[in-house]
Amino acid sequence: MPRADIGWTWFDPPAPPSAEQSGLCLAQAAARVFASGDGEALLRHLREMTLERCLGPDSGDAALRHLEGQRHLVLHLHALAIRGRAGG
Repeated sequence: MPRADIGWTWFDPPAPPSAEQSGLCLAQAAARVFASGDGEALLRHLREMTLERCLGPDSGDAALRHLEGQRHLVLHLHALAIRGRAGG
């Protein structure tokens, strides 16, 4: 059925990207961010601060949970960058 307001459709917002397109765009953005020398240095620093860090036996539950959350975030960023480099 034709629209009665033909000529005004350019006011309509663009269709949102699908979840797959949105995820791929985000992965490609992460790949671009971490592709430079500065980006690689930043990711290496984040990995050293989180993945290569151990807490002592007297660490409390909150500190352990906090570090585990940081590790999860760094691994997520790293995985996004790898996915973006692979193109999907």
